[in-house]
Amino acid sequence: MQAADIILIGGGMVGLTLALALEHSGLRVAVIEGQQEEGELPAIPDNRVSAINLASQTLLERLGAWPGDSGRLGPYTEMEVWEADSFARIGFSSALLHQPHLGHIVENRLLQQSLLARARQCPHISLHLPARAASLSVSEQGAFVLLDNGTPLTGRLLVGADGARSWLRGQLQPGMTEWDYDHSALVATVATAEPHGRTARQIFRGDDILAFLPLADAHQCSIVWSCAPERAEALAALPEAEFNKQLSHAFDLRLGLCTVLGPRMAIPLRARFSQQFCGPRWALIGDAAHTIHPLAGQGVNLGLQDAAALAETLTRLHGQGRDIGALAGLRSFERWRKAEAATLLAAMEGLKRLFGASHPLVQGLRGLGLGLTDRLTPFKRRLAAQALGIDGLQPALSSLEKN
Repeated sequence: MQAADIILIGGGMVGLTLALALEHSGLRVAVIEGQQEEGELPAIPDNRVSAINLASQTLLERLGAWPGDSGRLGPYTEMEVWEADSFARIGFSSALLHQPHLGHIVENRLLQQSLLARARQCPHISLHLPARAASLSVSEQGAFVLLDNGTPLTGRLLVGADGARSWLRGQLQPGMTEWDYDHSALVATVATAEPHGRTARQIFRGDDILAFLPLADAHQCSIVWSCAPERAEALAALPEAEFNKQLSHAFDLRLGLCTVLGPRMAIPLRARFSQQFCGPRWALIGDAAHTIHPLAGQGVNLGLQDAAALAETLTRLHGQGRDIGALAGLRSFERWRKAEAATLLAAMEGLKRLFGASHPLVQGLRGLGLGLTDRLTPFKRRLAAQALGIDGLQPALSSLEKN
């Protein structure tokens, strides 16, 4: 029998961030993860990338897990969003907030490896990987988990950071609100004829949303093409030459001719929102608690801030000598993070519906609204601050004002 204070199911980016954020709390963390993202990174950047905003970068730097010396980060200083066949456009610059950049495009695998390397250095973390939870039981006294390799674990709190199809959430059945976006995201890495200029770009074309995210190479981008599921599958199956042609046209040739590098994947998109983020002896963070549309690139950032917020809550409870698994103590975390997730979910749904509407009057109002927003510097600065994750209530580890 192995004992820990926290049994963390899911050792991905969000789970390992929580484990590292508890380094100075006095709490012991057992991390269970079924996959091991190690080995050499491929020459062509992986399709799975995240737009890490300034707040999340600050958090990861303070945890000693930011892969800043990897040579594979794609910093961006500008953002452009526009609608095809209209005058609707808005742009953001890091200079607006007196910051060196707005964020970085980071390969998930690179960040995972950096977090795991840092976790291996921490005596308060015990890593069980590759391993999966096979069964669990929860009581007033604590939690018990049996791993598929026969290892028994006991703890005072179970935390699910095991993704959108969370095993722990499935066992606990907290209730879910969910709906299909009727979209799939086609992801790929592409080479562009023109340099991206460290600018993240997104175009709305009818029901399609196409983002070009700048990578470390000035002529490489990660694309996220959100469209109807059948269209995404058809695009993924096209011969490379035809796909390159359609992609370049869909992006208004903004970066010249594009050439796909490596495989393409189509990922179904679905919104999920757990009706409870915590209960007696358990809590959910990241995609286990909520998933949102990727059109603003905020899903991973939301999960990383969940991890920082839960670590802050548990550190405070433990420091006060209180039971970290008691529901009364976890309620403040739930109120905090449910409000943030609900706000972002509503905003993404509103944006998708706004840009998906094809009525001429709506198109005209949309163009006028974006044009006004682009010229109203104080309002635009507020939107930029939200995108950077430096607006609203932040965990201390993510705050730029923390000493």
